[in-house]
Parts: sequence; structure tokens; C-alpha cells
Amino acid sequence: DQTGALSATGACHAFDADADGFIRGEGCGVVVLKRLSDAVRDGDRVLAVVRGSAVNQDGRSNGLLAPNPAAQMAVLRSAYANAGLQPQEVDYVEAHGTGTPLGDPIEARALGTVLGRGRAEDAPLLIGTAKTNLGHLEAAAGIAGLIKTVLAVYRGSIPPNLHFHTPNPHIPFDQLRLKVVDEQQDWPETDQPRRAGISSFGFGGTNAHAVIEQAPPAVPVIREADP
Repeated sequence: DQTGALSATGACHAFDADADGFIRGEGCGVVVLKRLSDAVRDGDRVLAVVRGSAVNQDGRSNGLLAPNPAAQMAVLRSAYANAGLQPQEVDYVEAHGTGTPLGDPIEARALGTVLGRGRAEDAPLLIGTAKTNLGHLEAAAGIAGLIKTVLAVYRGSIPPNLHFHTPNPHIPFDQLRLKVVDEQQDWPETDQPRRAGISSFGFGGTNAHAVIEQAPPAVPVIREADP
């Protein structure tokens, strides 16, 4: 069944021609959020900064596996407006990327329309998804993508999107200025901090996108001497 939910192959082939559904996984994730000024004051190691985010509702769609592309584009635009950034200022997006034959092309077209437009041919938007490693953690899927992306931004290295061999023929990657990270690579060199987006879409129709940025250079913490 080309529109089935669960993968018959037992692997998540996100953005690949062999995409045949998602695989279920279980997991949880914990992050510590703190005001940057407080983290600097306390001498904390800052892995990344959350620049902005947005949430909306999918509304009327053609079902669970065929989300609403207009809603996905709207949440992207809102997130980058909230972050005070132009969409072209992000280097990588951790996609929802469930590996379904209908959902992947819809998400890719939304990303290309909002974030890929205006990019040079040799500097496409990089995309990938942790679901190819972990499966779909359902309620924990978003936090898994956030943790992966924060570490990638911090380390300056992007992990590969697994099971990607033949690009999905329903996704015009070149036209959309998108490129799947199919092997581990260094973060692209730019004249700006490393920036990334993370998408996560819920079964109930909630769409969320967060924008993160490389932490600023460490600021010396000056504490008063003990009396």
C-alpha cells in the first residue's frame, strides 16, 4: 500500500524513493532551558541559543499522511519572523521527515518554498531527520530532533540522514534548493553563526518549528571575591 502508515521494510527512508511509511520507536529527552544572560552569569556551558519558534494547527487536510502544506509554510514564516531572521539565514533544517510517500514531498515543498528560495545552486538548504536513526518517537520525536540539532550546531558537524540512496522523484530537490545530508559533513562555512531549524508535527495536527543558533563566544564571568 503506497499510502500506508507503517513501513513494511522496517526502516525510515525519509526523502528517498523507497519511502514506504514510518517506523515506531520509544524514547524520551530532557533539555535545560535558561536565559542566556543567566547562563553566562552562572558560568554555564551554553550549547546553543533558541532564537525563536512558532506553533500552529494543520486545520483541514486530506488525512494523517497528507498534511496541509499551507499550514507548514505558515509555521515556518512565523518562526523566522519570531526569530528576527530571514529564512535564507538558516543553514540546516532537522525535518519532521517520517518517510511516508505523501508526507515527505509535502514537507520538502514547504521547506523549499519558504527556506530554499533565493539560495545559490551551490549553497542549498541542508536537511535530514533523526527518525532515520531512531524511528518515530511520537510524543518525544520533537525533543529528539532538537537534541540532535543542538549537538550538531555546537560541534559544527551534521550527522547523516540514513537510508538515503535514490532521491524521491516527487521532490524536485534542485529546484527547491534542498540537499539531504547523506553522509556526515562539517557545517558549511559562512560569515554568520551556525543556525538551524527543527520541525515537528503532531498526530493531532499541531505544527511546530524552532530556530536555534550557535552560542556566542564565552563571556568571562567575574565574581566578587569572598570577604
